[in-house]
Amino acid sequence: MGRYSRLGNALYTGERSIDFVGRKWAWYAISAVLVVVAVLGISVRGLDLGIEFTGGTQYRVSVGAEATQANADELREVVADSGVEGAASPVVSTLGDDALLVQTGQLSQEESTTVAQVIVEATGVDAAADLSQEDIGASWGADVARSSLIGLAVFLFFVVLFIWAYFREWKMSVAALVALAHDVVITVGVYAWSGFEVTPATVTGLLTILAFSLYDTVVVFDKVRENTAGLGRGGTTYARAANLAVNQTLVRSINTSLVALLPVGAILYVGAVQLGASSLQDLALALFVGMAAGTYSSVFIATPVLVDLKSGETEVVMAERRAKARARQGDRYAAVPGYREDLPIADEPASPARPGAGAPVPAALTGEPRQAPPRTAPPRAQEPMGRGRTLPQARGEVRRSGASGRQQPSRQTRSKRGKK
Repeated sequence: MGRYSRLGNALYTGERSIDFVGRKWAWYAISAVLVVVAVLGISVRGLDLGIEFTGGTQYRVSVGAEATQANADELREVVADSGVEGAASPVVSTLGDDALLVQTGQLSQEESTTVAQVIVEATGVDAAADLSQEDIGASWGADVARSSLIGLAVFLFFVVLFIWAYFREWKMSVAALVALAHDVVITVGVYAWSGFEVTPATVTGLLTILAFSLYDTVVVFDKVRENTAGLGRGGTTYARAANLAVNQTLVRSINTSLVALLPVGAILYVGAVQLGASSLQDLALALFVGMAAGTYSSVFIATPVLVDLKSGETEVVMAERRAKARARQGDRYAAVPGYREDLPIADEPASPARPGAGAPVPAALTGEPRQAPPRTAPPRAQEPMGRGRTLPQARGEVRRSGASGRQQPSRQTRSKRGKK
């Protein structure tokens, strides 16, 4: 069994443990810094909303077999230098193997004609056969944004309903929502700082990462429920049982995340480096960042938040008190040393009969036959026996009687005498 497998087995059995719950303030601080940076990116830099949300004009140019990223970069520079204000920051991407897609802001009819002429001159295509133009209104983009928010709200509602119905615990639903909000804010902040365009594919990626984060959190919470089922009889606290659950599912969470992130990372590389700006790139970035944040939040955020929410419950408080009382009492056998070959021999205490000398060696250690000490009757006071007589006090030791060992005569009762 490899080192990684041994580590997973040690974490599952509790032989080794990482204190996720005990160090919750460190994880909270890290998450707070990440969230603040993400919020600053959203508020300062803002999101680069795609044409689907803001409206604009897009051109589809069929260039044959020359639709490469180099052609897209060259066409982007030409359109940006056209002098049209709405086309100062165009988005040019490859569309399959034989076409380029140019997206600009809202343009007037005259500005649209100017941009189309610049595209025809730069690519050498036939304006009538190889160039198509499409105007997207801002109202349609607003409808897309509104539909995305409605879908997100419906998704979160069913998340709360599902977790409550499965675990019968509303506090788990709250902890899961905190983790989901954490993942969404960080992912959106990465989009703001990186300057990637937000498209409908980005919204699809956000909904996907929410499902991934929820899946990982539900697995951890299911193990928490299993470990805390016998909290009153187990002799442990809720925090310790929850921390053990996180350790038991840690290796599984890491393996699942790595398996999911490797292909998504490959898609992100192909979409960003080889294909340039495209919907594939937007989807892959949301998935990559969201999956990484979801794995972090399910381990470092969701379970500590759940422990904090349940810290005031009566059962949890009583379990904490019992654990503290047991810790104060300690183990009475803890100070007894175990036997080993080099264990030093301690001096025996002095005998009361012979001060300064060692205590006599027990017969069991010397091999001599053991002799019982003489029995003596305990002294007793004289007790009255009636008519002024008293019971005499025993003197000396009680000796063995000569009649012991002989068969004693038996006498039948009066009612059975003379009967056969």
